[in-house]
Amino acid sequence: MSEVKKDTAQTGSVQTTGHAWDGDIQEFNNPLPRWWLWAFYATVVFAVVYWFFYPAWPVGDSYTKGGMNSITYKVGDKDVTTHWNTRARLMKDLQEGEEAVKQRQYMQKVVDTSYEQILSDSSMMQFSRSVGKILFTDNCAACHGMGGAGVIGLFPNLVDDDWLWGGKVEQIQTTLTQGRNGFMPAFRKTFTEQQMDDVVEYVLGLSGHEVNKEMAGRGGVLFNGEGGGCYYCHTKEATGMHSVGAANLTDGIWTLADVPGQKTIDAKREAVGKIISNGVNRQMPAWKDRLSPAEIKVLTVYVHELGGGQ
Repeated sequence: MSEVKKDTAQTGSVQTTGHAWDGDIQEFNNPLPRWWLWAFYATVVFAVVYWFFYPAWPVGDSYTKGGMNSITYKVGDKDVTTHWNTRARLMKDLQEGEEAVKQRQYMQKVVDTSYEQILSDSSMMQFSRSVGKILFTDNCAACHGMGGAGVIGLFPNLVDDDWLWGGKVEQIQTTLTQGRNGFMPAFRKTFTEQQMDDVVEYVLGLSGHEVNKEMAGRGGVLFNGEGGGCYYCHTKEATGMHSVGAANLTDGIWTLADVPGQKTIDAKREAVGKIISNGVNRQMPAWKDRLSPAEIKVLTVYVHELGGGQ
């Protein structure tokens, strides 16, 4: 019996808390490893320090501010200093981060380079496409769509190579900078019902539709004469005029009347008739006060590429 106790003492026994249940069930007292305890204490200390330096706990509609650490970034031309937070840090990184500095330098390079050089330089075109896509998404896609296809009757299609105001880079830049006012007078009080039908027939015939030749002939007289005066904007050849944003009526591309979407010739006549009768009055805003000259130049290149340019 003494030998058994001696072996137990030599090998050691697990320490218990002294509690026992049912006579033989005991609770071991196994202490946590010392390294684990020190790691736990370190996390407590870190949490307390973090609490003082950075925003930490929600308090009502706000949160505890990081009063011992601040960050400064620019809003316009002014320096704004605030307590540290991830939003302020993002703003600072966007302004002073390594990638932001590189982008500003390349944007300045774009400003100092002619359109002809940009369009012939693969690296500058790659940069213009990547930055231009972001600018287009943020500022233009709400109307023209993500791909620039627009909405017939509302917003022009930018990918069909049919430019109301001209597709040269200089013309596109002017459009973006100054905006555009698209206007065509309503003719519902100018034309009689028969005259309106005749002009509609003539306009449809310009794009290759099968029409009544007699009606189209009378419509052509009105279109190219003082009775209608349509040629003032659309020209005698009906090819349109970029200076006033008048559409080319001979190319089969419809920016206002949804002629391609109609299944019957009568529905096509109705679609064209509504435009002639009610006129057009739409506006694209100027972006000179929202976008910088460099951003407008990059966006100009991007839009130019969408439609194949001119």
